[in-house]
Amino acid sequence: MYTLDWFKGRQKVGNKELIDLKTAGEREKLKVFIAEDEVIILESFKLMVKRMGYLVAGYATGGKEALKQIREISPDLILMDINLPGMDGLTVLEKVNQDQIIPAIIVSGEFSDKLIDRANEIGVFGYLIKPIDEKQLEIAIKVALNRYAEFHHIMVQNGNLTSALKERKLVERAKGILMDQFGLKESDAMKSLQKKSRDSNKKISVVAEEIIEKASILGGR
Repeated sequence: MYTLDWFKGRQKVGNKELIDLKTAGEREKLKVFIAEDEVIILESFKLMVKRMGYLVAGYATGGKEALKQIREISPDLILMDINLPGMDGLTVLEKVNQDQIIPAIIVSGEFSDKLIDRANEIGVFGYLIKPIDEKQLEIAIKVALNRYAEFHHIMVQNGNLTSALKERKLVERAKGILMDQFGLKESDAMKSLQKKSRDSNKKISVVAEEIIEKASILGGR
C-alpha cells in the first residue's frame, strides 16, 4: 500500500499548486477521488480502492459534480472515466490542472490514439481500458504516483507547466527506448536517466533528448 510519505501538503510553483514530499511522521492514507457514471463500476472501484488501504475521498457520476468536488476536496489521486454526462472526464482534468496538478488515471471502454494524444497533452499519468481488475488498478496507481514524483521534480526545477509537460514527454520516450534496448523495468530506466544526468551534470530532459536523437540515428524510435 502507498502511504503519502513522499507528500508534504501543497506547494506553489508559479501559479500551480503541487503535492510535495512528506515526512515520515506525517503519513496518511492516499486520498482517491473516483468519477464514474456507471454505478456498478463505481461501487467496484470504491471497493477496490478501500481494499488497497486507500481512502475514497469522494466520488461523482457526472463531470460537473466531479469538477466541483475535486476543487473542494483536493484529492491526492483521481480515477476518472472519460465518458461522463455533463462534462467529459478529460475536460474535467483540463480544468483541474488550471489550478493544481493532481496525478490522474483515466478510464475508458475503448482504446483511441486521439484520446491518448489529448490525455498526454493534458498531463494524465495513467490510462486503463475496461474491464479493470484490482491488480490492474493497483499497478496503475503505483505507476501514476511514480510518474507524478518524476514530474514533480521536473516541475519544481522548471517552474513552468508547459515546459514541464514537454520535458516529461521526452523523459517518458527516453525511458521507453532504454527499456526496449536493455530490457529494463520502468523504474530502472528512470534510475539510469537520473544517473546519466548526475554524471554529465545535464538536466534530465537534455539527457533524454540525446538518447532519443541517438536512437533515431541508429534506426530506433
